[in-house]
Amino acid sequence: MRQVVQNYKSGELAVLDVPVPGCKAGGVLVRSAYSLISTGTELMKVSEAGMSMLGKARSRPDQVAKVMQSVATNGVPATYRKVMGKLDSYTPLGYSLCGVVEQVGPGIDDVKVGDLVACAGNEHALHAELNWVPKNLYARVPDGLAPRHAAFGTVGSIAMQGVRRGEPQLGEVALVIGLGLIGQLVVQLLTASGVRVIGVDPDPVRCELAERLGAAACGDPASAAVEASVAELTGGLGVDQVYLAAGGGSNQPVELAAQLSRDRGRVVDIGKCRLDLPWNAYYEKELDVRFSRSYGPGRYDPEYELEGRDYPIGYVRWTERRNLACFLDLLSRGSVDVEPLVSHIADFDDAVETYQSLKDGDLKAVAVLFRYPGHPDQAVEAEAPVVAVPAVKRGSGKAPTPARSAKAVRLAFVGAGNYATSMLLPHLAQRDGVELSTVVTTTALSAANAQRKFGFAEATTDLDAVLGDKSIDAVFVVTRHSSHAELTRRALLAGKAVFVEKPLALTEDELAGVLAAVEESGNDRLQVGFNRRFAPLLNEARKRFGARTGPASLRYLVNAGRLQHGSWYLQQGTEGSRFAGEGGHFIDTASWLLEADPVSVYAVATSGNEDLQVVLRYPDGSTATISYVTTGAPGFPKETLDLVADGKVLRLDDFVRASVYGRKRWVSSRLPKARDKGQSAELAAFIKAVRTGGPMPVPLESLVATTSATLAVQAGLVGGAPVTLARAR
Repeated sequence: MRQVVQNYKSGELAVLDVPVPGCKAGGVLVRSAYSLISTGTELMKVSEAGMSMLGKARSRPDQVAKVMQSVATNGVPATYRKVMGKLDSYTPLGYSLCGVVEQVGPGIDDVKVGDLVACAGNEHALHAELNWVPKNLYARVPDGLAPRHAAFGTVGSIAMQGVRRGEPQLGEVALVIGLGLIGQLVVQLLTASGVRVIGVDPDPVRCELAERLGAAACGDPASAAVEASVAELTGGLGVDQVYLAAGGGSNQPVELAAQLSRDRGRVVDIGKCRLDLPWNAYYEKELDVRFSRSYGPGRYDPEYELEGRDYPIGYVRWTERRNLACFLDLLSRGSVDVEPLVSHIADFDDAVETYQSLKDGDLKAVAVLFRYPGHPDQAVEAEAPVVAVPAVKRGSGKAPTPARSAKAVRLAFVGAGNYATSMLLPHLAQRDGVELSTVVTTTALSAANAQRKFGFAEATTDLDAVLGDKSIDAVFVVTRHSSHAELTRRALLAGKAVFVEKPLALTEDELAGVLAAVEESGNDRLQVGFNRRFAPLLNEARKRFGARTGPASLRYLVNAGRLQHGSWYLQQGTEGSRFAGEGGHFIDTASWLLEADPVSVYAVATSGNEDLQVVLRYPDGSTATISYVTTGAPGFPKETLDLVADGKVLRLDDFVRASVYGRKRWVSSRLPKARDKGQSAELAAFIKAVRTGGPMPVPLESLVATTSATLAVQAGLVGGAPVTLARAR
């Protein structure tokens, strides 16, 4: 299928051939009929992509702050790879469409194949021929409503949520600043609510359009006509509410809102405009400033948007999906009219040229639609001419097929997220004797990006085809934690060597399923991504420390830090606890240094389980204490480790420096620009084992023992007592 994309680094726009997204449980596969270009949000993104790197940084200071924190935590090279990997990737465009249900995933019973639905979401309602859309981000289109009108559903929901935040009352007067697409819809929704509306925009054409659609008066913000209209309609008291639907860097909208509001009026920010509030003006009138968050309650909540968990109507009357359905209902009953907003309908084939003409200003438009082949109302839409622009080269999304070496190890990747593309694939793409055969993802664009950047021969969403391909030697599982055990089990049963990122499993049942697959298939070719034991600096320090004769004490401080809101690591209901996800790293490192597997685990936590203390006991009496904390200072090193035994001390400082104290003192040279945590060496060891048929880099018994110990932490927290581990060397 084809999809509109943009490279944020170069600004290139393209229509790529990408794999068809998989139809997962809890959603539907939708074939697009029409998708809407948001001439505000999308063009802002397109314009940002055309900026220099400095311009991009200035426009997104929030992202710059994240980069600086990543440098402090992970070092310059790792951060550079991660940032450039994100920038030099194709990103999707679009978030509002209407289409026909082509396939229904498990758990969906409210629509069927052939139904017409409106879809929302900047990850699900994209400018693409096919999209997978979760349940709470689509709504069935009422009978008789034209698909091109239903494609306005998402932007209509944004406008509707903004109006709801303003709490309009019958007979009130509202001011709408900015009469672009959202502003025009806000005008109509307010008018339908019995509110008299005054519009503000420097474009006289948009002012005239708003008046035709119900505004009492409109004018330029610099003209006296707007102030006069407000005085006339309010008796000089000022408007009851102001809706900021403008963009740009001017502070004029905020200042005008204060000037024309009544005492204790409401100001609602819907767009992305400058908000330097003039304190005296807002204080003296005690203005109520409110923000409207996109489509409504549920936005940015992964449990609502991705898992389909609705909010009870008695507690949250208007959610994203209910707003979407409500707007479609208003359209079908004629309470809102979007036809006058349609400036142009372009064939999907002309998507790149259409964006370019909008960006260059050759096409002046409020709303532009893409029409897809075979759309339902092909014969009835009106079109406006587009000024011709030079054709822009489209990308195919296909990487050249690399020459295959007879001795090459053929790899398939299941998952191509940040970790895979920044920490694993860069090491594999240039390695001799390795062929990147196939990348499998559930989203089409991530597979296409990985194929383009790393030279995979194929990109697909069909896992079964990969597991059935006898020419593939090994499968990398680099997906979300909840899928690791099942994907590993299936790959082992298919006879593949498996490299699975941590964790191997989130429950004892999942671990048992993996071991059952090993027993059934006789295939124990498994490696878990416990890379720290392969770190060169730690290996050198261990060698300098030498053999020990007595028990050891190990202390491992992990300054994990807080996660950002919205991180999928916080989805404990499906992805397990944070420690269950990454704690195996530290347990494995301790066990490797102590040359044994733990026999018991004791865990305690601070109030709220924010910080964990995990004590591991080993067969020879050695102990390891892992302090996994989230409340520390972000500027402090992430990982520090001390190993004490036989009158010697080994010290590791965040993989940038190590030292050993004994009869002689050894201190490594400091590595200020890099933190080699062992990924490259680990991958080399795995590839060698696959190629030669030799033993896996880490014995299966050790992988299982580490996983069991990690899982035992939660049991220990619940039971409040040490947990004895059944498996130990």
